[in-house]
Amino acid sequence: MRMRAFLVLLLCGAGAACTQSPVPQADAEPQAAAAGCLPDQQGRFEAQLRGAMERDIVWTNAQMSCDGDVRPDGDGLRITVAGPLPDGQQLRFILGIDLNDTASGPAQALPTNLTVLVEGGSQLYATRGNDRCAVEDLKRATVVEGVESVSGRGYCLGPATDLGGESRLFVPTFTFTALSRAATAAH
Repeated sequence: MRMRAFLVLLLCGAGAACTQSPVPQADAEPQAAAAGCLPDQQGRFEAQLRGAMERDIVWTNAQMSCDGDVRPDGDGLRITVAGPLPDGQQLRFILGIDLNDTASGPAQALPTNLTVLVEGGSQLYATRGNDRCAVEDLKRATVVEGVESVSGRGYCLGPATDLGGESRLFVPTFTFTALSRAATAAH
């Protein structure tokens, strides 16, 4: 029952991240809203999917939508990226990236929770914690006031599973450049 409540909250949060107001444009000169993920057209998402789905995803800015925000506690980011599948369905990735580095030395390992949804289908896969995936080389840069470009590369050492724990989806590697609403948190 607790898992079901968690997934309802997760889906509600994913929907909220997808329905935020459009990305603000720079005040210097009015322009039409940019199509795609980032106003500078640099959005990108790549991932390998193995197991329940066998796909190599490569989306460029115009093919995808993205949004994100700093977690309320300021200790992490929530990033959502969605794009098309060849059959017309949408695939959505939700990354919960912890900003507390767990690697010793110069390497970076930011624990990451991963959820993958097939919109229009009944497929949802989640790692159910941040101990199976990590993001390395996270970079954040201001695009316009209040909007950041967030990029990094990541990997998962364990699978995301469906609600029943019967079907497994491996995401061995992923890279992204997406949007996050900037906050006053230091980066």
